[in-house]
Parts: sequence; C-alpha cells; structure tokens
Amino acid sequence: MTWLTSLPAVVLVAGGLVLALLATLGGRLAVRALVPATEREAAYTIAAPLMAALGALFALFMGLTLASEASFLASAQGIVSNEAADASRLAWAATSPGVDTAPIQSALLDYLQATRSNEWSGVAAANGEDPATVHALANLENTVRAQAARTVIGTPASTELLASLDALTSDRRDRLAAASHQLPVFYVVVLVLAGVALIVNASALTLRSGRRSALLTGSLASVIGLSLALLFALGTPWRGAITVSGQPIDAVTQGLNTGYFTP
Repeated sequence: MTWLTSLPAVVLVAGGLVLALLATLGGRLAVRALVPATEREAAYTIAAPLMAALGALFALFMGLTLASEASFLASAQGIVSNEAADASRLAWAATSPGVDTAPIQSALLDYLQATRSNEWSGVAAANGEDPATVHALANLENTVRAQAARTVIGTPASTELLASLDALTSDRRDRLAAASHQLPVFYVVVLVLAGVALIVNASALTLRSGRRSALLTGSLASVIGLSLALLFALGTPWRGAITVSGQPIDAVTQGLNTGYFTP
C-alpha cells in the first residue's frame, strides 16, 4: 500500500478521476448487458432505495477515515514540533555556566541536519536505520553525557542536559513510529468496493434516461475518485503527497548556524 500512498498528488488525483469515470462507464455498460430491457423497471425500483443506503455507508466510512487520517497528520506535526522544541531546549542547556557549549551544539547541528537529509522521507523515515543519522545521534549522546558527567557544572545543569537529550531521543522514537503508519489494506479495499457499488447503483438509476442524463453519474464518480485520492495522499505523513513540515527542525538548525543559541 505504501507504493500507492507515495505517489505524487497529481498522479493520485488523475488516477482517482480516471478510475472513477471508468467505473461509471463500465457500470452502465454492465447493467445494460446484464439486465434485460423487460426487467429494467424492476431494477430501477430496487436501485432507488439502495442509493440512500449505499451513499450513507460510503460517506460514513470515508468521512471517518479522512477525519482520522487528518487528525493523525496533525498529531505527526505535533511530534515534529516537540522534537524541535526539545532540540532548542538542549541547545540552550548547553549554554549553562561551566558547560563546554561548542561540542554539544556542533553535535546537535550534525544530528538535525542528518535527520532532515537522510531520515525525513522514504523507507528511512520509518525504520530509522540510516547510518549517518545513527552515527550523528550516537555522537550527540556521547558528547552530552560526557559534559553532564563533569562535576564542575553542577547538578542542575547536568540534569537539564540529560533531560533535554532524553526528551529529544524519545521524540525521535515517536517520529519513527508515526512514520511507519500505513493504511490497512483490507479497510481500503472495503472503501473502494463501497465506492464502486455506489457508482454502479447510480448507473442503474440512469437506465431509463438518455446518455446526457447518465453523464450526471460522472459527478458522483468524480467526488468518490477525489475522496480516495485525498485519502491516499494523507495515508503516509512522511512518504505521501501530503507530508509533515520540517520547518520547526529547520528553524533550530538555522539558529545553531547563526549563533542564536549563545551564552
């Protein structure tokens, strides 16, 4: 499913519209071929009350799913904001009296840059196994803990350094867990089948109408196709068409580069 949710937004939208319109055309042709002319009045009578039930079912499933995925995207953005805040906290903690500021801030800068360059998209965003980022994190851990172990800086400064570092690494684990999020395949299949059933049922209602009236089913199909495209775009916040912003991390990186975090 990841290969699908990783497609560009333009491809998802175009693919969703094309597939929905093909389902409209195929549904109309299938109904005309399978339902004899003498039974079309009965088919219309059956399809009409089903339209409301199928429409409500698809709208309920799609509405709940889109709301859930949008909420997850907002939660993922919150994780990034927390990670940036804890990185900023560590940068300021490195300016405490007695602490050697430069090594800590340099190691923090290397880690943040490695994260944004190597661990922000694709498979590496979910498994956290990029060698450069892992090495930068290990160097940051060693540097901070070496400074915190120095007795000359005092307990408050040491505690602040270690607490900031622990919070930063915990945020990283939360980000990696969120980046591994995927849409359940079976759930997506049910949604697609519900949309197709709704389109075919709408096609059955146009059997007694001309081709121009049948084109109105295309508007319903377009909404269904766009809804599915939006769902796939939201499906993987670090690998999809709609992704979390790395701006909070970039702001801390810029601050480290410009000397904002100074004693």
